[in-house]
Amino acid sequence: MGLLKAGAGALGGVLADQWREFFYCESLDADTLVAKGEKRVGKRNSNKKGDDNIISNGSVISVNEGQSMIIVESGKIVEFCAEAGEFVYDNSTEPSIFCGSLGESIKQSFQQVGKRFTFGGEPGKDQRVYYFNTKEITGNKFGTSSPVPFRVTIDESMNYKLSVDLRCNGVYSYKIADPVMFYTNVSGNVEYVYSRSEIDEMLKSELLDALRPAFAQISAMKIMYSEIPAHTKEVTKALAEELKAEWKEKRGIELFAVSINGVSIPEDQRKKITEWEENVMTTNPNIAAARIVGGQTDAMRTAAANEGGMGAMGGFFGMNMAQNAGGMNAGNLFAMGQQQQQSQQQAQQPQAAGWSCECGQTGNTGKFCMNCGKPQASPDGWTCSCGTVNKGRFCQNCGNPKPAGAPTYKCDKCGWEPEDPKNPPKFCPECGDIFDDNDKQ
Repeated sequence: MGLLKAGAGALGGVLADQWREFFYCESLDADTLVAKGEKRVGKRNSNKKGDDNIISNGSVISVNEGQSMIIVESGKIVEFCAEAGEFVYDNSTEPSIFCGSLGESIKQSFQQVGKRFTFGGEPGKDQRVYYFNTKEITGNKFGTSSPVPFRVTIDESMNYKLSVDLRCNGVYSYKIADPVMFYTNVSGNVEYVYSRSEIDEMLKSELLDALRPAFAQISAMKIMYSEIPAHTKEVTKALAEELKAEWKEKRGIELFAVSINGVSIPEDQRKKITEWEENVMTTNPNIAAARIVGGQTDAMRTAAANEGGMGAMGGFFGMNMAQNAGGMNAGNLFAMGQQQQQSQQQAQQPQAAGWSCECGQTGNTGKFCMNCGKPQASPDGWTCSCGTVNKGRFCQNCGNPKPAGAPTYKCDKCGWEPEDPKNPPKFCPECGDIFDDNDKQ
């Protein structure tokens, strides 16, 4: 048995009348997920025999856009089609699968739960055609009846974090991505239609359960709770990952989109976040100084508005005492802020290239110091005036002696070199030999 695509030339006229039965399904609305195919004997005859569950050889099955179709024999799926068009049922051919836009993964589901068989070339005892709505099922509202914990990061560098009780509401949409799995585990044989109302409450409950781990992923992205409505793509992806096992793998349903209308947290928690944010701001000396200046300005205005002369003087006196008691004033804070900025700028500036001479000159790029003319010292030895790098006491090129200066040492017995060649220990830690003039380089 199998499905064959009907040729374009056979869709009308005499040949069309020879088709024994014609199975079709009207356009499926947003509330209908599965519908049993209607049977019309003789394509041009309006007589319907919906209770006759037999598909005659040579019958035509029509599939519309946004639909997929399966043929069931005695409760087992034997044919599948997700392409729009008209197909001829032929029980003398091998079973066929038209995946359409649902992809190759549908074949795996078919092999897993479907069963292809024939009855000696004769039709089975019970054959049915079911149509599935593969369009986006929209308008599914949700709202949190109880708060969902959400971690807010106030300042990552100081590890300021706070858990808040988040509430939200919105809408989501889904699609039947695997009709074979949906039929096997959800709808099964239905007499007429399977509507969304039969599964909506279960889907909504599972989506709300998935909000907790999904929001944990959003929080890890350093997204503030108030920014969640602007990150619906991230929320949809996180929810789809959490629902994959229960929805897609078990029921063949895939979360398509999520739109969050609004989020809220308790007022006391919102005030606490604001307070923490203000405290973090004051760790910056410049901002702290600015706040002190603002407070002093307000105090001066209050003192100046005091009608009594002594009252005004007392206000200024008290303000100065409070400032001195704090041990820190705006001027000190501004100075600290300037120092921090300078340190940051210096850290960001690239280090000066070149080498440093013993005389203190830095930034030398040639072989000789631009200040005193001394040659650049080599980490592996000393450089002669002729430019040759040497390790002994005399230049191996011109014979000049090593320039006077602090001598360097290396054990003449085992070859051990101290970390500071100019300041060796009294004895070699490797062989115990005493360091003397024989060890000078």
